[in-house]
Amino acid sequence: MKHVMTAAMLIAASLTSLPSQAGVSISVGEPGFYGQIDIGGYPPPQLIYPQPVVIQPAVAVMPPLYLRVPPGHIKQWGRYCGRYGACGRKVYFVRDDWYNRVYAPRYREYHHDHGRHEGWDHGRGHGDDWRRDR
Repeated sequence: MKHVMTAAMLIAASLTSLPSQAGVSISVGEPGFYGQIDIGGYPPPQLIYPQPVVIQPAVAVMPPLYLRVPPGHIKQWGRYCGRYGACGRKVYFVRDDWYNRVYAPRYREYHHDHGRHEGWDHGRGHGDDWRRDR
């Protein structure tokens, strides 16, 4: 009986220590997104600092990254640059108001329209004989 009680207590303890997993996914264009954004085709972004921030000397010449990150990450960039794969890169931090007013609405509009009309069938819209033509 003692072994059964011990086993029950261990099982109960292990169940309460499991991490809770909320199925939350935030993508580019949504207000809570932080990470790299593609500036191509958008108006010049409003930046937090006019000069890029570089934590480590660059190993290779790479184009700068435009990132939206929480203010605490900017203040301690040397601590957080690894999360964004940006420690040896020139980084421009975009302003939240520009991201929310300009970038996110245009990104959502473009990807909503193109996702619904172009490529939705992933190239399978060739009729039934598309495999025979190969």
